[in-house]
Amino acid sequence: MTVMVQAPSPTADPRISAPGRRPTRMWAVVLAACAGQFLVVLDVSVVNTALPSMRADLGLSAVGLQWVVNAYSIAFAGFMLLGGRAGDLYGRKRMFLVGLGLFTAASLAGGLAQEGWQLLAARAGQGLGAAVLAPSTLTLLTSAVPEGPARARAIATWTAVGAGGGAAGGLVGGVLTDALSWRWTLLINVPVGALVLALGVWWLTESRAGERRRLDLPGAVLVTAGLATLAYGIVQTEQGGWTAPATLVPLGAGLALLGVFVAVEARARTPLMPLKLFRTRSVSAANAAMFCCGAAMFCMWYFMTLYAQNVLDYSPLAAGLALMPSSLAVILGSKLAPRLMPVIGARNVAVLGVLVSAAGFGWQSTMDAHGPYLTAIMLPGIVMMAGAGFAGTPLAALATSGAAPGDAGLVSGLINTSRVMGGALGLAALSTIAAARTAGATTPEAVTAGYALAFGTGTGILVSAALLMVLWLPRDRVRK
Repeated sequence: MTVMVQAPSPTADPRISAPGRRPTRMWAVVLAACAGQFLVVLDVSVVNTALPSMRADLGLSAVGLQWVVNAYSIAFAGFMLLGGRAGDLYGRKRMFLVGLGLFTAASLAGGLAQEGWQLLAARAGQGLGAAVLAPSTLTLLTSAVPEGPARARAIATWTAVGAGGGAAGGLVGGVLTDALSWRWTLLINVPVGALVLALGVWWLTESRAGERRRLDLPGAVLVTAGLATLAYGIVQTEQGGWTAPATLVPLGAGLALLGVFVAVEARARTPLMPLKLFRTRSVSAANAAMFCCGAAMFCMWYFMTLYAQNVLDYSPLAAGLALMPSSLAVILGSKLAPRLMPVIGARNVAVLGVLVSAAGFGWQSTMDAHGPYLTAIMLPGIVMMAGAGFAGTPLAALATSGAAPGDAGLVSGLINTSRVMGGALGLAALSTIAAARTAGATTPEAVTAGYALAFGTGTGILVSAALLMVLWLPRDRVRK
């Protein structure tokens, strides 16, 4: 579980205030920005503990269950960079309100869903709203708070709230599912979103970048459609194998859409993802490594939640509590990494973090159907997620260190996009591997064997990512 961070655009002008409006109160801007970030990060994980209840209530298949997670993450990743550009062009306040409004409306639709497809459509709508909302939260905050200690404290608060949203997702989802129903994991966003909307309309002032650029809507649609189609093709291998037309057609279509996306980006005047950035070794290597890490680490919460509830018979609340140490381990790893980076180098810290996480995945792959909490969930979960937190910060630092000053914000968005895209495709692939291992059996032993194979495959992905970083990432300077 990681925090989505979008660096402020270095080209942003001082905020543009509408005439006749009262002066911005910094605390109100900080509160609104932090609330928006909290909701976005919370909804990455809050549904995990509710997944078994959603499946029982709406009759979702195993494939449909993973799309409850992937519909959000694919829409979020595919439109995140477009959301940042829209804020620059049309105003951060306006896009903050549009994104939050869409996110809140989609949450209401999801909470009231009566069919599985309605829930999946609502989750995709949430992801689109989050992609518009998230980039504006930090830029609104930095444009309202003067540079210096006050801004540093505001950004630290924003970061901590985002981390708290990620850490609290499992627990909040468990409490709401146990006390009310799974629907409230989505409906809780409605009153909070409405309150933040009212606060934003009244207190936020407009800001936008001085540069006027076009929106690359075709690029965003192509990359999102390509990822979704490719993920669907991967899932189809569970039933038809890799050579069946039902598998080959969506796989080919997904790859073709992504190929068209690359061609469009190469010719666009203001591309969503400027391909020239990938000529920089640190940017391309860090994004490739983050994609691989996301493919494995993103799936941990999904499988661990299902293991706790479907195999060990934990309630949703107990499952949320069981995963809290892992959530806190992410935050601890993220805090420790910057302390070591000047001493042993960002690349070495990233490699160390990925290897630690791989050790945790390897440990988790030894799980059985009757494992005790300490060794079946808590300790391997802490190792997996401490390594994830340890690796994320240096990878982001390495990516942005090789970029030109004017591209820092865009590269920061790219590294987040790579992580979420990797997570979406990784979840599709590892879920398919787990399902193939169970071969339709539903006994605790068979289901556990499927989850164990998924964690074992994740171990291999992470070891490969560490090797990729050793061979490809440039060495960075360390403090003597």
